Amino acid sequence: MTNPPPPATAPDQPFDLAGIGIGPFNLSLAALAQSLPDLRTAFYDQSRVFQWHPGLLIDDTTLQVPFLADLVTLADPANPWTFLNYLKARERLYPFYFAERFHIQRAEYDAYCRWVSESLPGLHFGHQIDAVRWNPERALFEIDYTRLDTDGEAEALGRSYARNLVLGVGTAPYVPDPLRPLVDAPAVPVIHSADYLDHRERLLAADHITVIGAGQSGAEVFLDLLRNRPAGREKLHWLARSPSFAPMEYSKLGLEHFTPDYTRYFHALPESVRDQALPRQWQLDRGVAADTLATIHDELYRRSLHGGWPDTVLTPGVFVRTAGRVGTTRVELHLEHAQQGSRSRLTTDAVVLATGYRERRVDTLLASLDPYIRRDSADRPRIDEHHRLVLDPHVKGAVHVQNAERHTHGVGTADLGLAAWRSALILNSITGKTAYPLPERTAFTTFGLEPRPQTRPQHRTSENRRTIPRQLPVH
Repeated sequence: MTNPPPPATAPDQPFDLAGIGIGPFNLSLAALAQSLPDLRTAFYDQSRVFQWHPGLLIDDTTLQVPFLADLVTLADPANPWTFLNYLKARERLYPFYFAERFHIQRAEYDAYCRWVSESLPGLHFGHQIDAVRWNPERALFEIDYTRLDTDGEAEALGRSYARNLVLGVGTAPYVPDPLRPLVDAPAVPVIHSADYLDHRERLLAADHITVIGAGQSGAEVFLDLLRNRPAGREKLHWLARSPSFAPMEYSKLGLEHFTPDYTRYFHALPESVRDQALPRQWQLDRGVAADTLATIHDELYRRSLHGGWPDTVLTPGVFVRTAGRVGTTRVELHLEHAQQGSRSRLTTDAVVLATGYRERRVDTLLASLDPYIRRDSADRPRIDEHHRLVLDPHVKGAVHVQNAERHTHGVGTADLGLAAWRSALILNSITGKTAYPLPERTAFTTFGLEPRPQTRPQHRTSENRRTIPRQLPVH
């Protein structure tokens, strides 16, 4: 698909909103913004096409949120960019209906997002953002970019102007310090799980493989490797720093931590309380789906049916102290067990680091805005309840952030189920009106002791108080 250049903008015709990064969250914002005809928007991304964790689109892996957590439904179910409308456009609505799937496959979610990204106007892929500045004379943001050709080489320079910005630059794979020197060693595959599928064949060819990390990605990688290794000669280690291979909290009331109600509650807490709460909530978003753990156990059990144990070692409570090469083709991991205090060494032929992701620093891209950004006691950007950076009052425009505010908005920051709600909140803030009405209450749980208004059902009048039968009579 040819990527058209963005329309030229001058200071007297700025965009109302410019987005940097086109992942699911800014794609959600762009989809909802399209229904607001008076809002001029443009979104930029360095990639040539939309990509959502391509290295982890392992066969049969599913989203950990229901399909209703698409780009728009939870804010605007009648929007043309819903997942159900995608199925209709692909003539797959009836097959989906009979499949009875509440949780869709990751590959299907990726295909849905690509469908939106290829159809939605105002998205400009192949554009590298070089600098963002606040121009106080014009009261506008200046955005310098380089348009890239199909080979990723610079093709043209450009500049856009915008009244408001939204950063959706996503997260970056995290590599623990002891393993950083090994990642660049070409002879030994030490790769992050984000790149798993790109290296899968090479990994399967290794004699012994070690997976590090006990989150969902680590479990899915371990399961995929296990299924594709010969019985009795699996030669797999799965190591985790956490004290157990723990299931993700998925109870109904536990999931209410991923509601706007909890987000508002968390944001209102003192900074020190938020910082203490987050590490304790790791099982809400960093555990493993119970179904995945059950499938791993079933596969291990199946391999023990005829006697003997599979050649696998699953050890939680372990961290890597140091690591080094053995010759040119192997890696030695120096391990320590946190509870025992014991140490050992493990020699392996390949390592998959399922060690998660870290938020990209927004102030790297916004270096020229650094003097205007207000910070907390830990030198992190302060972010208000509308997901805006708190800036010096001299900056009249707003800079919203998506998936960069875990420290202020809590565990649901990266959750796809809050994407549409946050996008609607941002658009309401930018337009200064209720472009998308949002519910006052979203959880049965009352977080905290502050009283809140109770939403009461509207009383029907005598004219519309007709009884509707639960089922039509059958003749």
